[in-house]
Amino acid sequence: MMARTMNPFRQLLRGRGAKPPVGTWIVSASPIVAEAVGHAGFDWGVLDMEHAPLDLMTLVHLLQAVGNTKMVPVVRVPWNDTVMVKRVLDAGAETLLFPFIQNAEEAARAVAATRFPPDGVRGMAAMGRASRYGTTPDFYRAANKQIGVVVQLESPQAIAQLETIAAVPGVDALFVGPGDLSGTMGHVGQLTHPAVMALMADAAQRARAIGKPIGSVGTTPEVVTRYRAAGYDFLAVASDLALLMRGATAAAQALRQGDSASHVHTLAEGTRT
Repeated sequence: MMARTMNPFRQLLRGRGAKPPVGTWIVSASPIVAEAVGHAGFDWGVLDMEHAPLDLMTLVHLLQAVGNTKMVPVVRVPWNDTVMVKRVLDAGAETLLFPFIQNAEEAARAVAATRFPPDGVRGMAAMGRASRYGTTPDFYRAANKQIGVVVQLESPQAIAQLETIAAVPGVDALFVGPGDLSGTMGHVGQLTHPAVMALMADAAQRARAIGKPIGSVGTTPEVVTRYRAAGYDFLAVASDLALLMRGATAAAQALRQGDSASHVHTLAEGTRT
């Protein structure tokens, strides 16, 4: 919220050093799960409105829940839509992740949607969660300096425009989405296909050459380690539901195998009598 002197996600990026900030995706749309994950030790987490069943009121509840933890929330909006951006910011989001940005013009439109006039086109609203219900001094000017913008590059065409997109004033960081990137490259579902990995490594090197932070998300810690080695500055692993399902599936399988082994043992004992 706007009482801070600096955007908390920018602070994470400035302090990334040799240890990139580690995050995860929140796709459950559950404030309880989001709060629990926030206490698990992640530096940041994406509250996803693009692919999760997350409406605005539930987003408020997630922001309140995560606000009880040290995990910095980044809200991924469903699309580069000025009206949706306005409402998400009014709900109290401080850093937005914009999906499928293809060029500098789209990046500039995203930034403009997060800024009040004369710097942008965000609609004025004095009374709301973002302004701490009208109690934040000089709210409009403070908000324009406080809001963070991260843009996703999810196609070879977008990565070809990396430098011009990164140069747009107000773009704080880049983010390569390996899922859509693999699909647009013709390798659907093959997130670690050699061609996908090569293009991702190229993007990381070019971002580092111009001094722009770049991040990504991997399905497992092993994949994330490969991204880190390629030069990515901030990284996420899996999602709350993916981590839950892995644990649940592993537990169920272990118990089934245990039952099977116990049954075999019982049969073996029976043959001895």
